[in-house]
Amino acid sequence: VSGMGMLADRYTDNKERGNAMGIALGGLALGVLIGPPFGGFLFQFFGKTAPFLILAVLALLDGCLQMLILVPGVTKTDDEAPSLKDLASDPYIQVCAGAITIANMGIAMLEPALPLHMMDRMGSEKWELGAAFLPASVSYLIGTNMFGSLGHRMGRWRAAQIGLAVIGTCLILVPFATEPHELILPMAGIGFAIGMVDSSMMPELGNLVDLRHSSVYGGVYAIGDVAFCLGFAVGPVLSGTMVKNLGFPVIVSGLGFLCFAYSPFLTYLRDPPARSQREKLDKQDIIFGEKTNIDYEILTNERPEDRAQLTNEKMEERPQFADYLQQGIEEEDSF
Repeated sequence: VSGMGMLADRYTDNKERGNAMGIALGGLALGVLIGPPFGGFLFQFFGKTAPFLILAVLALLDGCLQMLILVPGVTKTDDEAPSLKDLASDPYIQVCAGAITIANMGIAMLEPALPLHMMDRMGSEKWELGAAFLPASVSYLIGTNMFGSLGHRMGRWRAAQIGLAVIGTCLILVPFATEPHELILPMAGIGFAIGMVDSSMMPELGNLVDLRHSSVYGGVYAIGDVAFCLGFAVGPVLSGTMVKNLGFPVIVSGLGFLCFAYSPFLTYLRDPPARSQREKLDKQDIIFGEKTNIDYEILTNERPEDRAQLTNEKMEERPQFADYLQQGIEEEDSF
């Protein structure tokens, strides 16, 4: 969340932001999708403790490098951060988050279910269980770096739409594989298409905040990360009891059709409307230096005739308030 927010704040140009996030998501590719082949290889030849010891050392080195190079600090800004409720209720942000969730549900469901399917139907060895995900890892790395900039040129909504269609097609093809090598093409297609969706929707979240809210990115990338994690939470659930009851081909193919069904919703992101400054500040009026949601008017010690003129101007916009104010003026004049 903090990393994506930092990139969105640092790269304000929409195209540069997409390039930067595509590179960053390439690192995410190595972290999330290379895990199965990494763990499978080390478990097969070095034992179960080796993967965890190596990851612990890498995490410590990464933390030290961030402290030395990034030099973390707090920078105050005049922009008011939009609330999570406002962001989560924005339909365009919801469409982006839904695309991220559904795209990552596919690989999340395959990670626990595909190895069992390979042992049961293909008689695969342990190293092959992890190696089956290697094409997805490499293609995800390629897809995120390609569509960081390409998605901006062709339209991020269109890139994500094509990506969901490719994921759906490849998920339907996975159950037809009878040998481990037959999984190379569909797994590579899934990884590449997830890279298309992630590298398109993550920058689009920052663009939507700029257009429709204020340029404070922590909240929207928290929603994006929740959507990503939700996909990896729902996927294993589908690969558990539902695979046992309905079968691996049915669940995988059903998730593929879900990708096809969701892809038309991304058309709404073609030209999202920007909120006017009045709409952004509608719930952020200021009284004595404090922001409030209460509708108010400032009354001054003006002459009755001046206030009568002010009342006439307000009559068209707020007739109820104008009637109340006019009544107060008449009572004051009667004294």
